Amino acid sequence: MTDWQGLIFDKDGTLFEFSATWEAWAQAFLLRLTDGDRAAAAIIGKDIGFDITIRKFSSDSVAIAGTPDEIGQALAPHFPDLSHSAMLEMLNEEATMTPQVEAIPLIPYLTSLRDAGLKLGVATNDSEAPALAHLGSASVVGLFDFIAGFDSGYGAKPAAGQLKAFCAQTGCDPARVAMVGDSTHDLMAGAAAGMRCIAVLTGVATRETLAPYADVVLPDIGHIPDWLNEN
Repeated sequence: MTDWQGLIFDKDGTLFEFSATWEAWAQAFLLRLTDGDRAAAAIIGKDIGFDITIRKFSSDSVAIAGTPDEIGQALAPHFPDLSHSAMLEMLNEEATMTPQVEAIPLIPYLTSLRDAGLKLGVATNDSEAPALAHLGSASVVGLFDFIAGFDSGYGAKPAAGQLKAFCAQTGCDPARVAMVGDSTHDLMAGAAAGMRCIAVLTGVATRETLAPYADVVLPDIGHIPDWLNEN
């Protein structure tokens, strides 16, 4: 692992299981928006790619790789009297309250990576405040050298701004850093930043979808150290 300098992770579907976390969020948020009207929630859910009846996201859902801003825009036509800022506030508030399910036990895993000399970052298309709350609930904020949301001032994936900022702040050479994510947005950002790209299958996207954009597709982040040692 000596040739590697850093890893930058997506959050949802990578550090945390996507389905276990965000399916619960989508149902709670849609029912909140509609005052508990499940029929209305089902109709509105279609516009963000969520089936409230079976509590599943479609593979092309805006919630998988999109920002809260993009989710809010998709919902806006249903709520003409709700301002965009109010919608974002509600999205972030509900997200902050959503329990997280770790993909693997994060404290020992991240500690071992730091002990190996790696710089660690998080680049998420979620807002920064919920991201910090989620990482805080897992007691891992202090294990990261860099944490950025779409509203942290570096842009959002698939652009490379967050990843370039990580390298600028940590002194890492992008060619010696890997971007780890569960969506094509993550992997496209990694490529644009000049990084290697590691895909994981703890999100919604399939191996077939991710493989063309990745150097490797792994079951979860727990398999990364072995891959780093071999590459």
